[in-house]
Amino acid sequence: MTKKILIFESSPRKKGNTAVLAGQAAGALREGGVEVETIRLHGMKIEPCNHCDGCLRKKVYCTQQDDMQELYTKLVAADGVILASPIYWFSYNAQLKVFIDRWYGIAQIESDFLQGKPMGVILVYGDTDVYTSGAINAIRIFEDTARWVKSGPVSYVYGTANDIGDAEKDAGLMERARKLGEKMAGMLK
Repeated sequence: MTKKILIFESSPRKKGNTAVLAGQAAGALREGGVEVETIRLHGMKIEPCNHCDGCLRKKVYCTQQDDMQELYTKLVAADGVILASPIYWFSYNAQLKVFIDRWYGIAQIESDFLQGKPMGVILVYGDTDVYTSGAINAIRIFEDTARWVKSGPVSYVYGTANDIGDAEKDAGLMERARKLGEKMAGMLK
């Protein structure tokens, strides 16, 4: 049975650096025999979690009827995920944040939805390094998130890429994104 990785890409730039790096990882995954679906979070209707606990009362992933309903079933069925985001204001962007916040409901119903599954993270920023950009803050949050959902190993790719095309000019960054895909494909064998 073919394994499947979901890539949740949250940049508003359809062909920006985040998308380019996610595409590199996706290509390597496909070459490794893994099915890949890239989901662009920007533009989807995903409301913030209301912490109403309707998920607990009604035993559903969430009572809000928006685009997350479709994503929940895909997330549960996936064999792993890659979360890709630009760094905005010292962490990952709002599109990814609201998506991850909505995992609250799914975790109440199926707490093992990512247990043991590999997680990849791709981050780009306009600053000079992982510390001054704030990407280190995002990495810390992803470490906590992975521990809470009991995901398998977390692999990271991050680097400076501000203007469209910057990622493609950085051969090392492109190679690290490719290696992320190769590594995750290897984990699923």
